[in-house]
Amino acid sequence: MTMFPQLLDTAVEKNFQEAVEIYAGLGVDVAKVVETLEEIPVSMHCWQGDDVGGFEVSDQGLSGGIMATGDYPGKATSPDELRADAEKAFSLIPGLLRFNLHAIYLESGGKYVDRDVVAPEHFANWIGWAKERNVGLDFNPTFFSHPKAECGTLSSADPAIREFWIEHAKRCRTIAETFSKELDDTVVVNYWVPDGMKDLPADRWEPRKRLLSSYDAIFADELGGDVKEALEGKLFGLGSEEYVVGSNELYLGYAMSRKKLLCMDMGHYHPTETIHDKLSAAMMYLPELLLHVSRPIRWDSDHVVIMNDDLLSLAREVVRGGVLDRVYFATDFFDASINRVGAWTIGIRSFKKALLFALLEPVEMLRRFESENRGAERLALQEEAKTLPYAAVWNYFCLKSDVPVGPAWLNSMRDYENTVLSKR
Repeated sequence: MTMFPQLLDTAVEKNFQEAVEIYAGLGVDVAKVVETLEEIPVSMHCWQGDDVGGFEVSDQGLSGGIMATGDYPGKATSPDELRADAEKAFSLIPGLLRFNLHAIYLESGGKYVDRDVVAPEHFANWIGWAKERNVGLDFNPTFFSHPKAECGTLSSADPAIREFWIEHAKRCRTIAETFSKELDDTVVVNYWVPDGMKDLPADRWEPRKRLLSSYDAIFADELGGDVKEALEGKLFGLGSEEYVVGSNELYLGYAMSRKKLLCMDMGHYHPTETIHDKLSAAMMYLPELLLHVSRPIRWDSDHVVIMNDDLLSLAREVVRGGVLDRVYFATDFFDASINRVGAWTIGIRSFKKALLFALLEPVEMLRRFESENRGAERLALQEEAKTLPYAAVWNYFCLKSDVPVGPAWLNSMRDYENTVLSKR
């Protein structure tokens, strides 16, 4: 079996010093860049580890437009296994990480707990783990994969169904409040509902009115702690190809009028639409934003993140806009066809690489060229930046963070697969 070489520390440090000099010539302070990158938290989503299954005592399969394809062996089948897998991924990813839980990842001692009675005690082990690991937690109500989600949730025409899901959301707010108080930390709660129609609806208006009324009921009470709440829209999904009740436009208006966060997911727009141009528009009106970092391919919105043009453009806009302190980053993808620890690691390392690339950009020089109408210099420098030695800085960042440098992390992933995952 091929073993991937670990770069020598001396070579990493030598290449880093050369990169520092090159970037300094363009007005970029590399030491400051590394310091900034170290302080940017990314919330790693729990659902990559077990294909969005969760730990409810129920035989309900995935539904509500959620589909995980593939049957690669070794997925987590218990909270302890999921925590162990997450810790392995943490050990391979540099910089600050958080962990993002869905409500279905409760621990109920083998008893069925329905969504409208879920409570903080069902997440006591997660809180203890987060304290031990010094990891922040974020949270999501789960409005899918449930018998009462088959015909709508918060927008349902049935008042009893709406009340069930309103109560679920309220209880999830209490759980997030407990996270914040127990961990003395900011907690981001994100709301996404799958409500919609496969084909042409006769009425697009009333479901949206009901949805907004449900959210108003959910948010009626003030929360303690430091809890940020975001709403995630979508253009279309499996089973809601024609009409999604919670559209991006609806949630933008709601977030502005109710002082909530808007969640922009990279895969929840038209297949040819990207979100980097939307940031400077939405954040003219919104003080903060949640970004779900994903990779759409045609109709699917949740492929493992790679450092492609869309990701680089997103990172550039956040950095150029000076809004790193106003944006919350969370990953959102799931692939059941490859090693799941590897998927986490690939996706988050790729996103952090994109942030580093953006932070290393000689943006002040680019802005000066633009203000002086020197378009050729601006475009040329943007192109030259693509071959500057950002990789040398990335390798140093990994070394400084005590995680494997370069592809050497694959050795650890393979060892974990051979010794742990393959035995499940």
